[in-house]
Amino acid sequence: MSERASAALYERAQRVIPGGVNSPVRAFRAVGGTPRFIERGEGAYVFDVDGQRYIDFVGSWGPLILGHAPPPVVQAVTDACRKGMTFGAPCAGEVELAERIVRAYPALEQVRFVSSGTEAVMSTIRVARAATRRSLIVKFAGCYHGHADHLLVAAGSGLATFGRPSSAGVPEAFVSATRVLPLDDEAAARELFAREGAAVAAVIIEPVPANHGLLLQRRRFLELLREETRRHGALLLFDEVISGFRLARGGAAEKIGIRPDMATFGKVIGGGMPVGAFGGSREVMAHLAPQGDAYQAGTLSGNPVAMAAGIATLDTLEREDGWSRLESLGAAFERIIRPVLEQAPFPLHLVRLGSLAWLSLHAGDAPRSASPLPADATQRFAKLFHGLLARGIYLPPSPYEVCFLSLAHREEHFAELASALEAVLRV
Repeated sequence: MSERASAALYERAQRVIPGGVNSPVRAFRAVGGTPRFIERGEGAYVFDVDGQRYIDFVGSWGPLILGHAPPPVVQAVTDACRKGMTFGAPCAGEVELAERIVRAYPALEQVRFVSSGTEAVMSTIRVARAATRRSLIVKFAGCYHGHADHLLVAAGSGLATFGRPSSAGVPEAFVSATRVLPLDDEAAARELFAREGAAVAAVIIEPVPANHGLLLQRRRFLELLREETRRHGALLLFDEVISGFRLARGGAAEKIGIRPDMATFGKVIGGGMPVGAFGGSREVMAHLAPQGDAYQAGTLSGNPVAMAAGIATLDTLEREDGWSRLESLGAAFERIIRPVLEQAPFPLHLVRLGSLAWLSLHAGDAPRSASPLPADATQRFAKLFHGLLARGIYLPPSPYEVCFLSLAHREEHFAELASALEAVLRV
């Protein structure tokens, strides 16, 4: 399988783009080799610049819930572009999409649009601090909330730690008001609130952590966070950038039956365009400018093209019973793939929730908290990844990333993956 054109583009890119990519995981550093430069996508497939076709289980990391270039979204974007791509002024589309999000998501009364998930989380934290007049933020190891300075923090030793930057260029002072807890640890959460609860502005968590594998949380643990935040006057923030409008119309909040104070969104509500959003009750959102004193702004926020893509995506999901179909597709994926994984000569398990699926190389039960893979497991994943790539299967190029299913996938795509897996595991 030729990769000559991708290799040439990668060489050119490295001269003018740091690392040759505009987002680190695209560089294939976790698996080695040359990243594929994609020329186009269609339905469940992507095609690289060398003309190779792959069944795509990345889906641009989540937003392509209808597959690549779905006609209703393409038409909506085309129509919007003809009228103008951005105005820097209000448009009807942002009102319509906001109304749909508010109707769908539990406890939401108002939303503000931004241009990315990172921006949504950053703004949510600011509003939470303004609403509570407190500074401390609690996050969880293994949950990723974008690359804002105060959230680029990893856990140290012990049950709860003071924040330490996990990226160069982030001063310790920026994260000194961030606390990091392990996932799925009720004792650690209780201890932190007993010690510092009066200073906590907010607890932020992915209710379905999907950035360090798929770390499915017990409902009781999430209930505890809801109870502790209420008891201590802090806000509970659900980061639903990945899970929002994917797992259900009302996201993970609907799926698990817990109502947060605020939530962040992205991915699906953009339908392939750069969009983020955050929201909460009117009381909380009243702290946001121009009504309140927490400032946030964005020239491209709520632009008509992105709003059109989001509306068309949600319309299609509603019209085609999308969430029920995605659950059926996920069940079919599991039924077809699991028997192959059970024959693997090393630990290889499927963890799935709806249309999110993770091939875990952890030994034993599926983890609920972040834990590193041993070196031999990461080497096995690299071999697995390239073996599948050579057979026309495009998986996320990291053992910690999840696969995304779309309405464009069919059972025959899963059967092709199963066949390719069997072949690679025999080598």
